[in-house]
Amino acid sequence: MKAGSKHEEGFGVQPRRVADLGLAPNLWRSSSSLCKKRSQYLVNSCEKQENLSSWIPENIKKKECMYFVECCKLSDAGKVICECRYTREQHLEEAIRPRAFQDDKWDPKKHIQEVPTDAFGDIVFTGLGQKVGKYVRVSQDTPSSVIYQLMTQHWGLDIPSLLISVTGGAKDFNMKPQLKSIFRRGLVKVAQTTGAWIITGGTHTGVMKQVGEAVHDFSLSSSYNKDEVVTIGIATWGTVHNRDGLVHPTGGFPAEYIMDEEGQGHLTCLDSNHSHFILVDDGTHGRYGVEIPLRTRLEKFISEQTKEGGGMAIKIPIVCVVLEGGPGTLHTVYNAISHGTPCVVVEGSGRVADVIAQAASLPISKISISLIQQKLAVFFQEMFETFTEGMLVEWTKKIQDIVRRRQLLTIFREGKDGQHDVDVAILQALLKASRSRDHFGHENWDHQLKLAVAWNRVDIARSEIFTEERQWKPSELHPMMTAALISNKPEFVKLFLENGVRLQDLVTWDTLLYLYEHLDPSCLFHFKLQKVLAKEPAAPALLLHHVAQLLWELLGDFTQPLYPRPRSSDQPQSLPGPHVRLNVQEVSLRSFYRHSSDRVTFTVDPVRDLLIWAIIQNRRELAEIIWAQSQDCIAAALACSKILKELSREEEDTDSSEDMLALADEYEQRAIGVFTECYRKDEERAQKLLIRVSEAWGKTTCLRLALEAKDMKFVSHGGVQAFLTKVWWGLLCVDNGLWRVLLCMLVFPLLTTGLVSFRERSLQAACGLARVRAFFNAPVVIFHLNILSYFSFLCLFAYVLMVDFQPSPSWCECLIYLWIFSLACEELRQLLYDPDGCGLLKMALLYFSDFWNKLDITAILLFIAGLTCRLMPSLLYTGRIILSLDFIIFCLRLMHIFTISKTLGPKIIILKRMMKDVFFFLFLLAVWVVSFGVAKQAILIHNESRVDWIFRGVVYQSYLTIFGQIPAYIDGVDFSLDHCSPNGTDPYKPKCPESDATRHQPIFPEWLTVTLLCLYLLFTNILLLNLLIAMFNYTFQQVQEHTDQIWKFQRHGLIEEYQGRPPAPPPFILLSHLHLFIKRVVLKIPARRHKQLKNKLEKNEEAVLLSWEMYLKESYLQSQQDQQRQRPEQKMQDISHRVDTMVDLLEMDRLKQWGSMEQRLSSLEEQVAQTARALHWIVKTLRDGGLGSGEDPPTSAHQKASERQDLELDGRQEAEDLSHAPHVNARHLFYPNSPVLRFPVPDEKVPWETEFLIYDPPFYTAERKDQASLDPMAKNPKGRTGLRGCGSLSCFGPNHTLQPVVTRWKRNQDGAICRKSIKKVLEVLLVKHPLSEHWALPGGSQEPGETLPRKLKQILRREFWPSFENLLRQGTEVYKGYVDDPRNTDNAWIETVAISVHFPDQSDELKRLNSYLHACDPRMAIQWQVVDRRIPLSTTHKTILQKAAALYGAYY
Repeated sequence: MKAGSKHEEGFGVQPRRVADLGLAPNLWRSSSSLCKKRSQYLVNSCEKQENLSSWIPENIKKKECMYFVECCKLSDAGKVICECRYTREQHLEEAIRPRAFQDDKWDPKKHIQEVPTDAFGDIVFTGLGQKVGKYVRVSQDTPSSVIYQLMTQHWGLDIPSLLISVTGGAKDFNMKPQLKSIFRRGLVKVAQTTGAWIITGGTHTGVMKQVGEAVHDFSLSSSYNKDEVVTIGIATWGTVHNRDGLVHPTGGFPAEYIMDEEGQGHLTCLDSNHSHFILVDDGTHGRYGVEIPLRTRLEKFISEQTKEGGGMAIKIPIVCVVLEGGPGTLHTVYNAISHGTPCVVVEGSGRVADVIAQAASLPISKISISLIQQKLAVFFQEMFETFTEGMLVEWTKKIQDIVRRRQLLTIFREGKDGQHDVDVAILQALLKASRSRDHFGHENWDHQLKLAVAWNRVDIARSEIFTEERQWKPSELHPMMTAALISNKPEFVKLFLENGVRLQDLVTWDTLLYLYEHLDPSCLFHFKLQKVLAKEPAAPALLLHHVAQLLWELLGDFTQPLYPRPRSSDQPQSLPGPHVRLNVQEVSLRSFYRHSSDRVTFTVDPVRDLLIWAIIQNRRELAEIIWAQSQDCIAAALACSKILKELSREEEDTDSSEDMLALADEYEQRAIGVFTECYRKDEERAQKLLIRVSEAWGKTTCLRLALEAKDMKFVSHGGVQAFLTKVWWGLLCVDNGLWRVLLCMLVFPLLTTGLVSFRERSLQAACGLARVRAFFNAPVVIFHLNILSYFSFLCLFAYVLMVDFQPSPSWCECLIYLWIFSLACEELRQLLYDPDGCGLLKMALLYFSDFWNKLDITAILLFIAGLTCRLMPSLLYTGRIILSLDFIIFCLRLMHIFTISKTLGPKIIILKRMMKDVFFFLFLLAVWVVSFGVAKQAILIHNESRVDWIFRGVVYQSYLTIFGQIPAYIDGVDFSLDHCSPNGTDPYKPKCPESDATRHQPIFPEWLTVTLLCLYLLFTNILLLNLLIAMFNYTFQQVQEHTDQIWKFQRHGLIEEYQGRPPAPPPFILLSHLHLFIKRVVLKIPARRHKQLKNKLEKNEEAVLLSWEMYLKESYLQSQQDQQRQRPEQKMQDISHRVDTMVDLLEMDRLKQWGSMEQRLSSLEEQVAQTARALHWIVKTLRDGGLGSGEDPPTSAHQKASERQDLELDGRQEAEDLSHAPHVNARHLFYPNSPVLRFPVPDEKVPWETEFLIYDPPFYTAERKDQASLDPMAKNPKGRTGLRGCGSLSCFGPNHTLQPVVTRWKRNQDGAICRKSIKKVLEVLLVKHPLSEHWALPGGSQEPGETLPRKLKQILRREFWPSFENLLRQGTEVYKGYVDDPRNTDNAWIETVAISVHFPDQSDELKRLNSYLHACDPRMAIQWQVVDRRIPLSTTHKTILQKAAALYGAYY
């Protein structure tokens, strides 16, 4: 762009190489704290401001004029100005009186110097809300790396996944309302969904204003969230109006900016809807276009950076969006296309955009100077007269080059070609550009998929990547699946699962470690894992047993560790630790999977491992998808519920804790849903699922998981309760009446009569002994026997305490001792009962965690204390008192026994909850009781020294006052000295209150004590007691709703207790204890849990059961989807979506009809024009006197229309005629490795025979030591190139090169030749030089007198040179002639000879060649590569390779 182009806002890539790459190593950060206080936030903000205030002046400069030279022009205000266009007052004092530049001519390179910047900080637009942006004034020579570091490290911007550069007209222009709406919506949508940066010129005019308004409209919409759309404005400092308010030497926090469009004059105002501003300063005022070189360098630098995250790394893609525009915009688009940047041109926006859009619909051969002239006349009516012939030629050449690279050009046509949204067009343009690039194998498809995942656009992946054109293997999707998991993109996970990825194949040891190393830093589990690692400083890195340790704590100590601690021989030799960074997925992560693919699967259930990984991070959608893939789904759902509830207890963030609890409830509901489906289908199988030992979940059962997670809804499910009832009745039928059971307990011979029935038929027909054994082993019978025994014990205990408590123990009392001893032995048995092998310490903790066990131990210990006192004659009475209190505790134990009752059980639960309320109430009551009691005692009585009477006065009497026992002497009415002791000497009477010793009347203030009493009764009797009643009522209402669930949940504990209890009741249970002692201690037989509560199935039986469960899980998920669709809210959403779709279809139909009408009118206009020309030809022919006119008849309009419709066919025809087309690379405007620009030469002006009067190419010859001058007057045989001289070639005229095409057949592992489409597949030897982006054939120019080219010598050892010379002599010439090379000029060009050297079999010569391949430069790459049309070579080399493949009939 020209320096004076004020109304253009550019984009592009400079041809020169950027060297400012001094970037800091760590440019991205992650938050590790969960909650921060506001004060801490303010402190951090102040620290950031201080850091900016010191860092920016040190690293970022501005431009300042150091020499005032008066200009011949005056400012708009009539003041004298300098050559830099600033006034005298705006210069430094040193610049007005310079000492170093006396009498010098003003030179910007010499007299404008860099000084620390004085404008940076936060910017607030006055009167436009409190939205705060960032700004900085930078020198035009500031390195891009410094600016990038400022944006990412100091401004805190996240590294983008996409860079959108919007360019176009800088003057205000009009767009159709519909097109404007589509553009705004699409631009902001693509920025929000992909995390892109939008870069514009930043001012409040033209296309920048359109972008700003788009962001503003989005911020007001309902879809707006906290994530701000990053819009970066890069403007010229010297053209910003009211910029003086931004100058703050220490930083403006914030700086207020006033928008004044009316008074801006030829300057411009900043746009208030941009979030960040980079103001480029060159030391001058009022000169536009200063920012373009810096913007170009910055965009190029950003596009070369790598965004890492989510387990993958991508180079940041860049796209240019073009609206309207003038000559500068055309130059911008040409620059972008020339450097491989895709462009999206919005047709209908006007001027340059429409010229390019209409030209793009034509074949290259139809784009001529006359056509461009016609288009400019239509779209540039106001300035068309200013276009010279040279400008027309330049425009034609640039448009031809732009359209020639159609793969980088996307035209967005409103309502045409199926295009609806700009965001889709932008992303499709990037994918189309990526797809068009040459590549090896499937690298290109992998790159496209990687972009789609980085953008989180699954719609683009479905429509553009997962097509019939590319069939993906599941293993090829594993790296991106891992990336989608880490970056929490559930839609992509679902897409990959739909395309064949199996989680069982995905999860390996290395994969799981890699996933845990990339946990979300903000999740609680990551914090806990870091604490575990910190405790093991010797541990080199994270291992799975660290994870297993935390999971064991979350799931509970009743489970086995999910990942055992590996032995030294089992540990992998090389695991990707946290320091290993997975760069480009198709390289490092693929090798990572190859490394782990052969490893034996270490885990039982890989789906479980992924589910746990998702759950601990509270990733709802991801966990839901993975759970749907699980096999042991009920146990998985209950385990997730348990983990989430445990994490929620430790989570400090209230919102996260509530989310975890809500998700835990969801998984409990899923477990209930699947179990309901199973129970409906088959009750017996469903109950097997409850007690099946799950190897995947730590060798526990679904029932145990539900109990430990306190999933009351699941446990209270009818199927679970039916199972518990079944366990409760043992081998008895559950429909036996309780009276029958009690009758058989009392008269057991009735068992032989069939009074009670059994579930098993064998018992129905068995003998009496088996029936008796089965009957008395049933938990219900054991329970009732223990009840009878316990009631007998209490009656006997009461009888002894009240009637038969003798100095020496009676036989009844001795029987009680025996009874208590049996109870103590039973408690000891329960303590030592360890069927799971958990250990004594764990069992002790588990035992004492139960309240009733604590009560039992207390009762037994208290009985021992009472018995000890009772056996001492001096403490006999004390022993009786202790035993009496102990009797109360034994009676309380009845509450636990009756929790099994459906009537009493819920009431006992309510009573327990109310007891908690009472304790809280007593604290409040104690405050009033003590405060009133102390005050009353101090007022009434003087110096009471007896502690017992102080307690009575302060606490006891105050407490009784609540229940109506008012102190008699508190008001002095009933005062009598007979009821009290004046001196406090009578131990049975209280001390008298303050009184007159002579008159014997109280002298304390009665009005005060009465007032205190009234207030005390008011607060305690009315407020506190009613508060207690209200608390009881609330507790009752709250518990009553869930009483049934709570009772059913707690019922299991009693059933399990009596299911494992010996059948004999105390004291006969001692016989059972003796039997157990012999089995466990003497015979060493280990304890086992009853199969009714924990059953390990055979593998085949378990596999069948899990398959059945998985089938019913699918049925449950389907029913849930059906219910979701039937919900009124979902129906309303569906109806709304259908209405929106219908509106869009009607709108598109209207647009299509409008477009069709425009096409018809255009066709009609062309036909009328053709008719007019035909009539003109007829008249002229008749006027000349005959029909034999020398002019050709004009072509009809419908022929042109048909040509325009089939662009792809034209493209193929052009490709077929490429050998006859003019050279293209040799006419590119930018000459390689030099600042020289060619003279533009359109296609029609290439032949020397064509007249081109204004052709005036520059002369350029690079200085070379080996340059030879042959014929400086030689002419390029292919025509004009736009440059005279030798260029960078060695000599004038033809420069000869040699290109060896070394090929062999591609073979599989068996040595057979590979084929594709029936044809054999070739491999070719390729070389890649360090400074080149393309691979190339190992050929080039030759040294004088040498046979081998220089590049070939660089990869072959010297001892093999003679042998290869012989191979070249025996080879076949496949091409000889002109090469379309970008180094060609009018007077120098390249001609090459391509010789095919083919090895038809695996000969010794081929083996020798491979052994002698060696690059002299370690950065040079040598590779055998498969030959096909997408191989990344230059056009010339691909043409040569195609001819070589045709020579051998090979695939290409």
